[in-house]
Amino acid sequence: MLKKRFKGSCHCGEIEFEINTNFPELTTCDCSICLRKNALMVKVHESDFKLIKGEDFLSEYQFHTHTAHHYFCRQCGIYPFHRKRVTPDFYGINVFCLEGFDATGIPIRKTVGAGMD
Repeated sequence: MLKKRFKGSCHCGEIEFEINTNFPELTTCDCSICLRKNALMVKVHESDFKLIKGEDFLSEYQFHTHTAHHYFCRQCGIYPFHRKRVTPDFYGINVFCLEGFDATGIPIRKTVGAGMD
């Protein structure tokens, strides 16, 4: 299946990005931060991610092993994406930040983050 380009942004629009994906699956996670932000994510390789604008509006949060990089808009507080811990050359993209996205028919996999060392 061919990858399609999607544009995404935070709520206030200061952060904009693009991804290319064919949405093989979506994921949820049960770690302490993912439970609280309640995001539905798609995994994309760093070569399929492009930050268009807003680097200066990104606020980074790290916890536990300080390996994953969770990014938030410092103006509106929205979580658009994170750099993954186990696969650091991939991003987890919050699909609720994508324009025109519809999750219908895409399998959702529950990942176990709470039990990670």
